[in-house]
Amino acid sequence: MLSHEFNHGIKPEVSTSESIAWLSQRAWVEIDLGALAENVKQLRAYISSQTQLMAIVKADAYGHGAVAVAQTVLSAGADWLGVATVPEGIQLRENGITAPILVLGAAQTREQIQAIASWDLQPTLCSPKQALVFAETLEQGGFTDKLPVHIKLDTGMSRLGIDWQQAGEFVQLITSLPKLEIASVYSHLATADSLDPTIMQLQQQRFEQAIAQLDNLGLKVPKLHLANSAGTLADKSLHYDMVRPGLAIYGYYPAPHFQGRIHLQPVLGVKARITHIKEIQGGTGVSYGYSFIAPQDMRIAVVGIGYADGVPRNLSNKLQVIFQGQLLPQIGTITMDQMMIDISHVPTIQVGDVVTLLGRDRHTEITAEDWATQLGTISWEILCGFKHRLPRVTVNY
Repeated sequence: MLSHEFNHGIKPEVSTSESIAWLSQRAWVEIDLGALAENVKQLRAYISSQTQLMAIVKADAYGHGAVAVAQTVLSAGADWLGVATVPEGIQLRENGITAPILVLGAAQTREQIQAIASWDLQPTLCSPKQALVFAETLEQGGFTDKLPVHIKLDTGMSRLGIDWQQAGEFVQLITSLPKLEIASVYSHLATADSLDPTIMQLQQQRFEQAIAQLDNLGLKVPKLHLANSAGTLADKSLHYDMVRPGLAIYGYYPAPHFQGRIHLQPVLGVKARITHIKEIQGGTGVSYGYSFIAPQDMRIAVVGIGYADGVPRNLSNKLQVIFQGQLLPQIGTITMDQMMIDISHVPTIQVGDVVTLLGRDRHTEITAEDWATQLGTISWEILCGFKHRLPRVTVNY
């Protein structure tokens, strides 16, 4: 049985996604919570029982809906949640999430620091200046408890983090600050999805050398973590005390060579209604710029979704949709709110029927990876691109 829930709380009494589609009128994103839970269980079974799992739910859970995703992954076996910003963490707390939450981004302002402490979030620290501002703000704010903080080392990503060679000095500073306590030391892998492990191994060596610095200074760290989705699947020696999968939770492999190590199922689908049908003569141009001209008389349908919803305009005349298991070509330039498809060979299709842009219909499937390949980008970008005027509808197959 399926259950459906819009993010704003409406729970229609329905049994199929098609029967609730009228609520969204034109198009929606469908989130399969059953697939999400199974992906977490697959990851949980792949790692040691002694290794914790932090589910990355930043960017509204990669466009899947952070609250519903957080609730599901925690029930399925995740131990921690990772977000990018303070407001993302607050959103989860406001919706009753009590699990530990790591803010992966570098909070800097006093307002952000006060919010982190007030909402029981755990920050990432990347520099001595940032650590001192945290300590001063907490002291001045009258916070009595120590704030758990996570030390980010730059081992080769060249993004956030203090240079790994300064790990000992940095940790010594933080341990001297009365309002802070170290919860973990971590780093981030830049090339774990590559077939060539050289850089990944170099980063791990640097991470190990940094930890050796701490050991030599008698500084004990409660938790170490390094592996993203690719690192988790690439090498179990990267698992340490915790792994931080993101993309894999949502059903995609970071690279093709990871397929088969665990079984992942895409969680997100995109569906839209046919809003209009017409017949055009051969030689007729379709949509802006006439990038498609009908080679013969055709029957075409307008679908109520466009680039303002997150369908890339550069997929114009390349995209396909699925109707009852059959692939139908999109034609003409994708517009802001609509697109056209060729239905010349599907006489039964009607206004109000639903087509699948991403997801499975019968034995046919289109994935975010398919779009990414056509566009020369990555599946992460596709998943994060669907705008919030598309309602999120949760199902549990």
